[in-house]
Amino acid sequence: MNKTDLINGMAENAGITKAAAKKALDSLLIDIEGALQKGNRVSLVGFGSFSVSRRAARDGRNPQTGKTIRINAKNVVKFKAGSDLSGAVN
Repeated sequence: MNKTDLINGMAENAGITKAAAKKALDSLLIDIEGALQKGNRVSLVGFGSFSVSRRAARDGRNPQTGKTIRINAKNVVKFKAGSDLSGAVN
């Protein structure tokens, strides 16, 4: 499923236009992104939660040459599925 499929499904399930569904989805994504940029956690009860975690710098290997390289530290987004979502998939 891609973004267009999701918008079409939202419009159909909610009985709204595709334009309204796109606007709602874009707004949701902007709000989630903004909260994560501030370091906040986003929890959607039953669905799951998004959080930001710091990945430490580490040494890695270039697979082509075998040479050791330094991988810089960075922030990564993590998602943990909620109980309702996990139950629906299993």
